[in-house]
Amino acid sequence: MDYKSSLIQDGNPMENLEKQLICPICLEMFTKPVVILPCQHNLCRKCANDIFQQAANPYWTGRVGSAAMSGGRFRCPSCRHEVIMDRHGVYGLQRNLLVENIIDIYKQECSSRPLQKGSHPMCKEHEDEKINIYCLTCEVPTCSMCKVFGAHKACEVAPLQSVFQGQKTELSNCISMLVAGNDRVQTIITQLEDSCRVTKENSHQVKEELSQKFDTLYAILDEKKSELLQRITREQEEKLGFLEALIQQYREQLDKSTKLVETAIQSLDEPGGAIFLLVSSPGRGIVEASKGCQLGKIEQGFENMDYFTLDLEHVADTLRTIDFGTGHQ
Repeated sequence: MDYKSSLIQDGNPMENLEKQLICPICLEMFTKPVVILPCQHNLCRKCANDIFQQAANPYWTGRVGSAAMSGGRFRCPSCRHEVIMDRHGVYGLQRNLLVENIIDIYKQECSSRPLQKGSHPMCKEHEDEKINIYCLTCEVPTCSMCKVFGAHKACEVAPLQSVFQGQKTELSNCISMLVAGNDRVQTIITQLEDSCRVTKENSHQVKEELSQKFDTLYAILDEKKSELLQRITREQEEKLGFLEALIQQYREQLDKSTKLVETAIQSLDEPGGAIFLLVSSPGRGIVEASKGCQLGKIEQGFENMDYFTLDLEHVADTLRTIDFGTGHQ
């Protein structure tokens, strides 16, 4: 036995059919014309117009009025599927003639069947009396005997049908407002999600721009650093070249002087005056060399490189003050 057949066998088939013919908005049997939504759920066209009007205008609370004749959208109250309408509005929705025919057959069947005992609720205090009035004071349905002789004698009552219709209308309006409210909440959620996405994209963009600007600043600093280092290197090479050349001159002078000393010592070993005087020319060279050479010298502080010192404290202070121009931290 499948699920559908068990529904029919376990309960009254007419009651089961009636449940399938109830509009989810007005909670009453569908009123013709009946429209079928793209999601295959059905609505009274009047209810479909009401829910569309409520979705389009949150402050609209009427239950009657002209049908929407412009394009728009609302959500099915049964499955929340979005229904998109053309310029004909709810009149552009297809009528469900099959459901309308079933309603006609159902009403004919119900009118031809006698009222079964127990089909109407009976009063617990007066078992033979039907519940036919509503106690407004106690907010409970009751019977006429309870009003005349019973517990609700001093209470204010109203016809059951009028209270029933009023509360169903109120509930239907609340459902329409809730459905429209859900649509607005869903719209807000979508907008907030879009804001999250745009915020992430904007944040990524400004981070990229900031990184590019700092990379440019790093490149300028590296370029300036290389330039200043090259200037120091050139100065170093010039000074070292001068010092090395001067060292070479002094070494040559030292070699020359050493050879003169050796020659002079050999001259001292000559015993005869004539021979000594004949070879005394080295001696004159030694005399000249002993008076001191005229080679170049370096000035005091020649090796000092302090003039390449940079005072970057003001630059560092400026860098520390870098901040966004919008005032945000």
